[in-house]
This record gives sequence, structure tokens and C-alpha cells, in this order.
Amino acid sequence: MEDVLIECSPGISGDMLLGAFYDLGVPKKVIEQPLIDLGLKDLFQLEFKESKSCSIRGIKTKVENIDCSPIKRTWSSIKELILSSNLDNKLKKLIYEVFESLAIAEGKVHGIKSEDVHFHEIGATDSLVDIIGVCAALNYLNPKKVYCNEPMLGRGFVQTEHGKLSVPPPAVIELIRQKNIKVLSSLDSIEGELSTPTGIALLANLVDYLKLPPKYSINSYGVGIGNLKFPFPNLVRVCKISSFEDSSINEAINPKYETISVQEAWIDDQTPEDISNFVEKLRIEGAYDVSYQAINMKKNRIGFSIQVILPIEKKEFFRRLWFDYSNTIGVRERTQSRWTLLRRRGECSTTFGDIKVKQTLKPDGSIIMKPENDEVLRLKLEHKISTYEIRKIINESSKKFKAFENWK
Repeated sequence: MEDVLIECSPGISGDMLLGAFYDLGVPKKVIEQPLIDLGLKDLFQLEFKESKSCSIRGIKTKVENIDCSPIKRTWSSIKELILSSNLDNKLKKLIYEVFESLAIAEGKVHGIKSEDVHFHEIGATDSLVDIIGVCAALNYLNPKKVYCNEPMLGRGFVQTEHGKLSVPPPAVIELIRQKNIKVLSSLDSIEGELSTPTGIALLANLVDYLKLPPKYSINSYGVGIGNLKFPFPNLVRVCKISSFEDSSINEAINPKYETISVQEAWIDDQTPEDISNFVEKLRIEGAYDVSYQAINMKKNRIGFSIQVILPIEKKEFFRRLWFDYSNTIGVRERTQSRWTLLRRRGECSTTFGDIKVKQTLKPDGSIIMKPENDEVLRLKLEHKISTYEIRKIINESSKKFKAFENWK
């Protein structure tokens, strides 16, 4: 089974994504059939046509609204339509979740209940076609995983049913907040709406990993072209890919791969007490690890070398900590990768009673258990015996393990 990689180049919208799926080879009938099954065939005419953006070819999606009904559809009515349909359950779930997140976001920014959000507020007929069509295309491809790079948003103003709104629109900001989506700001100086609410809602609900796989090959791809003109190609690519992992290790116990940030600085104008407090602050704020040592610096001064390993998503926050809580005027930073064995915390019954322990899962499936050091020190003081004896008794008498968390 293949994976799918969505490339936002630079942003994402529902019509561009739909065009890319069609260009990838998803039949038009697959895209239209769920719309027909939902009784919406008289609302629209869908057309895919060859187009170019900055000389790059692709498919442009055109949805013509032929709905003459005066009825104003709300999320409540659309929800009922979806849930009462005979669509495949997996497809129904995809469609429902995308619309729900969009309705919740629109309701939040307009100060109304999500059930009362009007049809035009969640994109009118074109977005109805885009959302259901994209969900149908993805369901048809049935990928094992869906990857996507971080989108960009743009700047300026966009004309909506509510008048002229700033870019990114309020619904996009709320969706990003709701789903904790990371976005890029590289092209935020470009005038125009790079990512639409429909595009972000689809990305937020259909993508498994908002990053590129570490290693992959591209088997085929499709290109969707947008309507706006930029000084760069305005397109979305959808690729069928094969991502590669070390097949010699069972995936369930595979060491976990992740990207981390490493920050460091040398400081020669703070007291050891201040450095100690700063290091403790770094640990409290969620650093994976902190190391520091005394070093000889310029003018024969004794200083401190401090190095912090931290989650990649916290690097901006930690930069501020350096400048707010230490005297350094510069921080070195690099991005690295690491592999970590799965582990979990829990409690184990022993001769000493229940004690807190950590379990580590080895690549061969075996489990190593280690008592928490604080527990060893406590037992050493209570029983007046050596650390070696404490660990020996724990290993020999440990029985039932109760996990406090899942493997991570």
C-alpha cells in the first residue's frame, strides 16, 4: 500500500487539492458519485481542465453553481444530510470531520453556535464540492499514511460574504489554533490568500503527519493549479510515494525517530548560582536534557558552557528563555535527528512494596526495567543498605507491573 504526500507550494485550497487528485488519476466519477448520492447533483457542474501557472502545467478545477434554491443551508442541515446518507462509513467520517471543524471555527469567529453556521460561511457550493470530492479521492486511493509540508498563509485582504477580511481570514487562524498546525512565514510578504479555510480544514483532518517522511520515492504525482497569479507557480502537488523504514525491525518496537533542536552558549559573566537557577528553569520548561560545565574563556575568565536538547517545536520559546534568564548575547542552534527506544513509566510490586520504575523496550522485543533513582535513594535511607543491594532486591522480587502511560 502506498502513502500520499501533499506538497503545499506555497499554500493550499480545496479546488487546487481536488485538481491535483484528478491529475493523479482519481476518476471524475469517483469524485462526483458521493455528491450524487447525497442528492446534490443539481447544485453544480464540475469541470477539470488543463492549465498553467508560471509555465508549469496542471489541472484547474471549475465548479459552476447552478443551485437556484432559496434555502439557506446550515451546518445542522448538512450534518443531517451526511449522517443519514448511505455513503461508505469511512468516507462519511472523513466528510463529517472536515465540515465539523470548519463549522466550529466559523462559529467561534462569528460568535454563534456551530449548528447555526450558514452554508455560505462554510464555502457555498464550491467548497461543498471541494470537501466531499477531496475526501472521496483520498478514500479511493486508501493510502497507508498521508504526509504534508507546512503551508504558508499570505497577507493582504480577501473579499468574502462578510465583506473584505484580512489574510489569513479569521476561520483559518481559528483552525490553526484548534488543530495546533505549524505554518511557515517565508512568503508572508506576498499579497494574496495562499491558504483558504477549506484547504486548511482538509489538511487539518486528512493529514497524518505535517512533515516529510525521512526517506521516500515518488511513484506518480498530480498537479492542481490555483486561480491567483503570483510571481511563482501557484500549485499543489499530490504524490503517491513509497516511504522506507528499516524492515529488519518490527514496526511496533521500532526505535522512534524524531527531529530535535540543540541550543548552546558560553557565558562568563554570571555567578554559579545564577547559572544553576537558569539550568533548572530550562529543565522545568521542558528541555529533554541540559548539560553544563566550567570552561576557560577570554581574558582568563572562568565561564560556563551550557547545552540544551529540546523538542523542535519549542525552539523559538527556548530562544527567548536564553535572553530573558541569562546574560548571553548570542545562542548557537542546530537541528539534529535522534533515535530513541520506546519507554514508559509505571509502578512495580516488590519486597519493598510498590515502587516507581521505568521500562525500556529493546528492538528485539525484550523489556528492561529500572527503578527511579529517587526511589532507590529513599529505600537506601529507610533500610540502611547499599544502592547495589537495593537494586538487587528490586530485580529479584519485582512482580506485577502497572503502567502509568503508553509506550512513547
